[in-house]
Amino acid sequence: MVAPALILMAGVAGYPVLYAIWLSLHQYSVITPGLSRFVGLGNYAEQLTSRAWWEAVRNTFLFTAISVPLELVIGIGLALLLNIAFRFRTLLRSIVLLPYAILTVVSAVTWRTIFDPDLGLVSTMLSSLGLTDAGVVWLGQSGYAMTVVILADVWKTAPFVALLVLAGLQVIPADLREASQIDGAGALRHFWSITLPLLWPAIALAMIFRTLDALRVFDLPFVLTRGAYGTETMSVLAYQTLRGNQLIGEGSAVSILTFVIVMFVSFLYIRFAGGNIRSVVKGGSR
Repeated sequence: MVAPALILMAGVAGYPVLYAIWLSLHQYSVITPGLSRFVGLGNYAEQLTSRAWWEAVRNTFLFTAISVPLELVIGIGLALLLNIAFRFRTLLRSIVLLPYAILTVVSAVTWRTIFDPDLGLVSTMLSSLGLTDAGVVWLGQSGYAMTVVILADVWKTAPFVALLVLAGLQVIPADLREASQIDGAGALRHFWSITLPLLWPAIALAMIFRTLDALRVFDLPFVLTRGAYGTETMSVLAYQTLRGNQLIGEGSAVSILTFVIVMFVSFLYIRFAGGNIRSVVKGGSR
């Protein structure tokens, strides 16, 4: 019964991975098309001893370690706000979720315009307040560039976290709040002792999705900085090596290494948060 689906998955997902592994074991000529030679694990050894690879790994995990917690905190706050019954709540929900509906490339171009050193909104405001000098190149300096990339990612994907957490809030019985109020529990105590434990499966699911997305982030740093000034992630390095430098074997090796890291992190999440994911599925099937 499941054989057709398995065959389709093998063709769509399995074949490209196997072909990328095959490419990564060869070195291809950039002068003569089709000319290649088998080098085994040479491309992997070259990348694992390369400074560019380890800088990309560091940039990727730095981006993930900062953006994901910020998205979780902001997303949970937005979900709690949107769960309150008030007038125009539906309209506010639509407005809050709007950034997630915008294409990532469009979002990146917008943020690049906002941080333009001459006409950008941020530079103009800070200069008028006397906080910075005019013409600060936000996307042309290490540190500043990564900060802008993180801000753009948090602005776009925090609504996604809010959407998942809001779905978790919707299934929490209202009588639990009434019971806690009768027992004299305040709002903070109710959130910490009742809402947060019941909400943890949804939070874990959001954390898994966002971490895996952050580890393979490509579009934001590529559009904003082309991977320069300390923003080159593993995916950007793979693209630059494969497409920009036309190093097919080396670029494929970077892609496979990225794939292995994401799979390893996925395994850790599923291993330690699998029970929370299953509780979400069971809760949704009732």
